[in-house]
Amino acid sequence: MKLSVEDDNNLRALITDHPDFPVKGVLFRNIQPLLEHGAFFNRTIELMLQWSGNPHAFVGIESRGFIFSAAMAQAAKSGKVMLRKAGKTPGKVESESYALEYGTATIEVGADIIRPGANYVVVDDVLATGGTAAAACRLVERLGGKVAGVVFVVEIQALNGRKPLSSYNVASLVKY
Repeated sequence: MKLSVEDDNNLRALITDHPDFPVKGVLFRNIQPLLEHGAFFNRTIELMLQWSGNPHAFVGIESRGFIFSAAMAQAAKSGKVMLRKAGKTPGKVESESYALEYGTATIEVGADIIRPGANYVVVDDVLATGGTAAAACRLVERLGGKVAGVVFVVEIQALNGRKPLSSYNVASLVKY
């Protein structure tokens, strides 16, 4: 099959499925093949930016959210904020814990990174249960930032991840 970057449905063709990863019962949607194809990666960033506008900064969630948010920030000439896993950010931090579909986790950011009153777009690769993105939004808001929206490459609709994000403007490119 020949893929065309002009047909946005071809983004789905470059996302591969891996059953029972990282734990039994989880179907992992692998975006690595999409990243490998420059034209499709660039198209993904274009589509995410069309929806996102130009906020003060894009907030990328570790780790794959870093990839998309950095590319979006560069293209939009905006800032970039990294929400990291617990214990990876130096200095004084603010943190937020949340539930995953297969456990719990904590994200954190430097306590002085979020600018009060500024607009931020939260970026990640996959919307599953919505716990990670909701925690990111709470963290940005607790530090005085405004969440202008949340954008994903992939959305797993059966997991109802939009529910914990119901008070935000949410977009995803590929829905399963």
